Amino acid sequence: MIDQKSTEPAKAKISRVEVYWHTVTYKTVALYVILIIGGIGVATYFTFPDLSTKLVKRLNEAVSAHDAGVATITARQARFVNLDGKVQVKKVNSVEWQSADYQLTLDKGDLIQTGPEGVARMAFADGTTYTVKGDTLVTVEENIVEQDHASQVGVHISSGQVDLATGAWEVPGSKAEVSFENAVASLRANSRAAVSSDPTTKQQQITIASGSAELNRGGEHLDIGQWQRVTFPTGGAITRTDVLAPPQLDTPLNLQAITVVDPKRDPVHFSWKPVATAKSYEFQVSTTAMFSKVVADKKTTSEGVDIVGLDPGDYYWRVRAVDEKNAVSDQSDPYKFALVIQGKEQDMLLEVDNTVLQGNVVEIIGRTEPGAALIINGEPVASIQSDGQFRHFLPPMPKGSHEVIITGQNRRGGTATKRVQVVIP
Repeated sequence: MIDQKSTEPAKAKISRVEVYWHTVTYKTVALYVILIIGGIGVATYFTFPDLSTKLVKRLNEAVSAHDAGVATITARQARFVNLDGKVQVKKVNSVEWQSADYQLTLDKGDLIQTGPEGVARMAFADGTTYTVKGDTLVTVEENIVEQDHASQVGVHISSGQVDLATGAWEVPGSKAEVSFENAVASLRANSRAAVSSDPTTKQQQITIASGSAELNRGGEHLDIGQWQRVTFPTGGAITRTDVLAPPQLDTPLNLQAITVVDPKRDPVHFSWKPVATAKSYEFQVSTTAMFSKVVADKKTTSEGVDIVGLDPGDYYWRVRAVDEKNAVSDQSDPYKFALVIQGKEQDMLLEVDNTVLQGNVVEIIGRTEPGAALIINGEPVASIQSDGQFRHFLPPMPKGSHEVIITGQNRRGGTATKRVQVVIP
């Protein structure tokens, strides 16, 4: 008899297996990788010193060039600093119109179009501003602003009206232009002008309010001085005439809040400085900046009027002069004021949320009370939203430290002041 158990193969003996592990963090792995790369770099440097020096130099130049390119683009940007009513933009690389906003930058070839009551003010990095009036079509034609070089900015006016103002340029030879169908007007530093183009009548016009300009058409060159107007039809003769200067507004001051007990009975006094050759003045008050809704219209031989019956709210006022020959001046730059009912005076809300530096241009971003009036370094803030948010671009500043003073007044008569330090590198 055979024993079955003896014929079965013996089972293999399983030996004991022990597993050990050590935890390594990502931080440790990264450290070892850095050390290895550093060791390879040191070894390469000592083995091939000339090649390593050239590679490091090229890397630094590439990084520096990239940073400088970004800074230059930022410093050259043109932006909207005031928008009112319908304003549309068609970018040079687009076929569609879009609504203008304060975040939109303007480039060469961009089209800007305003509606009947639309107004758009554009600021270029050299300090030049273009105010595009209602029913106007313009094109950004030039925007060359480089540090320590003469700047050149310009727009082309196809139809409508544009006002422009230049600052005190640091580099000689800088200029701001407006081109027409067949002519170019170039303004000099510290100058202001009003230009218009009517495609229906083929009539172009430029009036210099301060400073001077030069008009070039083909081989014709003409200097234009303060309070001179040049008119030229397409293909016709150029005519230069002296124009009557508009009055300089006095009171109420721009952005002033006027407090009255009874707005229906208490008069509001307006005054302006006399014009030497004027025999009378035409005075207007409106609820809109374009004076599309005039609520007071008077003719007077004196340099002041009293108006009664205005409702509380925001208003604009302007005056123009009429001389002995019945020649009429341009309208004065309008002043804005707020009529409020007397109440208990108290401080107003005014906060500065941020200051953004773009080259030598500073953008102030903050918030205040709806309906409040603000002045920053002597300039009125036009872009105050319905919720009190505001953005304002200051004119270009020289290098160094500057104090920005923001003052405001609300409709209750309350006031507030903020001071911000900015440094232009």
